[in-house]
Amino acid sequence: MKEKTLILEPGRADKEYWRDLWRYRELFFVLAWRDISARYKQTVVGVLWAVLQPVLTMIVMTLVFSKLAGLPSEGAAPYAIMVYAAMLPWQFFANSLSASGNSLVGNARLISKIYFPRLVIPTASVITAFIDFLIAFVILLALMGIYNFWPSWRLLTLPVFTCIAFLAAIGPGLLLASLNVKYRDFRYVIPFIVQFGLYISPVGFSTSIVREKLGEALFMIYALNPMVGVIDGFRWAILGAEATVYWPGLAISLAAISLFLWLGITRFRRTEKTFADVI
Repeated sequence: MKEKTLILEPGRADKEYWRDLWRYRELFFVLAWRDISARYKQTVVGVLWAVLQPVLTMIVMTLVFSKLAGLPSEGAAPYAIMVYAAMLPWQFFANSLSASGNSLVGNARLISKIYFPRLVIPTASVITAFIDFLIAFVILLALMGIYNFWPSWRLLTLPVFTCIAFLAAIGPGLLLASLNVKYRDFRYVIPFIVQFGLYISPVGFSTSIVREKLGEALFMIYALNPMVGVIDGFRWAILGAEATVYWPGLAISLAAISLFLWLGITRFRRTEKTFADVI
């Protein structure tokens, strides 16, 4: 078996960073598996929470927005499924943001002892959130069976929107992770961002309602929320012909996702060298 030699020299980390990221791909899987094992091994709470959290939120939002406020669903789609189709990417985003934002502080000993591209840690932490996403997706299929509502061919596009949701989470996650290392108060900011984001994202109601109330110009500003486009995409894929996508709004959301991803990576790479000293 060929031995791998790691050469430490000035400037190497910058020149070989992305190549090192590939070389340390096994560490990515090790950290991801460790987090998954710690959450699900010998416990039912982790699995139950992955199910109960989106289901209970869906029930509450359906009661509030459909029964009390009388808001319409997307076409003839059951309101509960419309909400749950939005809960899938939102819960994935929220869990990813929380996990990646706190990941560096949680791995302080590892960071201070050995060299490896630190980008591995927050990226690996998103995998645990993806496992929750897969568990919650099974509940979606059960809901469709209960309501006798089945998807169309558009469901085949769901992996594309899942990748977009991943990019939407990793950009802000990297930004918060780097800030949390130096300013530990950010661990209190992350839950607030998640809670506030739920209220301003079209999870419990249709995006078309927002566009109707705000008008085209203000809606384009609203679409700067990256999750607006992601949620629209998920509903388009899951609800089939009952849902439509406002493509200009999706384009704005994709631009915002790209901006946050660039800011997150840039900030993370700029401060990465100091992590071991300040963590």
